[in-house]
Amino acid sequence: MASRTEIGVVYGAAIVQGLALVTFPAASSIFTSPDGFAFDSTRYGAMFVPQVACAVLASALAPKLAQRWSLRRVLLAGVAGDIVSMTLLALSQLLLGVPDLAFPLLLIATAALGFGFGATVMALNTYAEAFFPAAVDRAVLVLNALLGVGTALAPVLVAAVLALGAWWLLPVAVACVFVLIFAIALTQPLAAESVAGPSIGWMNLPPRFWLYAASVFVYGILETLNGNWTIIYLTSERGVPARGAAFALAAFWIMVTLGRVAIALISRYVPARWIYAALPALLLLTFQLAARAQGQSGGIIALGLAGLACSAFLPLSISFGGKEFPHLSAVMAGELIAFYQAGYGVAAFGIGPLHDPLGLLFATIFAAGSLVALPLVLIAYLIVRRPL
Repeated sequence: MASRTEIGVVYGAAIVQGLALVTFPAASSIFTSPDGFAFDSTRYGAMFVPQVACAVLASALAPKLAQRWSLRRVLLAGVAGDIVSMTLLALSQLLLGVPDLAFPLLLIATAALGFGFGATVMALNTYAEAFFPAAVDRAVLVLNALLGVGTALAPVLVAAVLALGAWWLLPVAVACVFVLIFAIALTQPLAAESVAGPSIGWMNLPPRFWLYAASVFVYGILETLNGNWTIIYLTSERGVPARGAAFALAAFWIMVTLGRVAIALISRYVPARWIYAALPALLLLTFQLAARAQGQSGGIIALGLAGLACSAFLPLSISFGGKEFPHLSAVMAGELIAFYQAGYGVAAFGIGPLHDPLGLLFATIFAAGSLVALPLVLIAYLIVRRPL
């Protein structure tokens, strides 16, 4: 049985990891503003390429590393990566106004965040399944709801530190909390290595794994279109002030969090697979609303609904896969997070060239999100058609 401290470390780390993950996109006004680093959309998108590459690598290798090192060491390594990332982001303040020097430093910072996210989230999901084997769906949903708490806090906190004129305070605070979590984790056994599962190659993964992989890949594209480009879209094309756009992004992540909590509660009465199949259809509709949003209020409403549609899809994909292949729970968690991060990368980097060289409006790109959501509706149906 896990101790309260061990459970606290796992679920507390989820909150801070969510906060770290969204700190970069929540501060997009700093990166793209003429008063900040003055990056264009292409350079802003390119900033996330190392993050995606390292997150995919860490997620894919983490199960094997858990076998060789232990799951505890994978978690500690991931938290260490997060500490490095937040420290470098804070130090980039010293290079404000010198974008050509700041950009390489920020690339290293996002790479460290990618490694930290990939290793940490794989370990956290595996711990949640191991700590609560009789309630895997709810345990993973609650974990990811707390991850969502952090992602919801980031835009609000960025708006607050921007008002103070000291945006770098947020990464400093996040780094300090990660140091505290790392220190506490060092004192705990966090003994769940047995769930790491057997070593297995890509070619030997079950055929239905690829359905789950496709679902989280497409989902990663859709979530990141909302999560990384909302502020730039609303400020540049809808005339929303940076603070109002930050509130719209906060509404997205708040509803992601509240949706996960609500679905964790109602899943006792409504089959989780029904909810899973319905979310992509709702997401398809929300992109049409976002493309037509006018002003701050319209952006908040559209992004809030998009957050609800995104809420439980990723954690349910992980928990469904873990239940369907219990002997591969850590492998499923790691590889699915890798595919999710690959989708993240497509949207984080790919939107910039669509907007700058090709000249597509962000409103058009958001409307096209519905077309990307269409295959997700079909994939989700194929996953739930087989009772879980």
